[in-house]
Amino acid sequence: MSVTGILAWVVLGLIAGALAKLIYPGNQGGGILATIGLGILGALLGGWIGQALLGTSAGATAGALTIPSIALAIVGAIILIFLWGLVTRRAA
Repeated sequence: MSVTGILAWVVLGLIAGALAKLIYPGNQGGGILATIGLGILGALLGGWIGQALLGTSAGATAGALTIPSIALAIVGAIILIFLWGLVTRRAA
């Protein structure tokens, strides 16, 4: 993967993570690195879900900063934020 592709995933992850935190209610904690990390993982999860359920690879293409890829990444990030909240509540 090229440096441009990696940078595109980071940008997509930042956008998806930030929007997911705005959409998801409550205080999830975590700073900017957690937001980027959950966003990038959410982008991967959203791309996988989109490909498995919808037959689209919009979220799975590195560097695809399109509306469908951002939407799938946000859905994936929201799922991960929910799971993160479950894990951190049990640990506390």
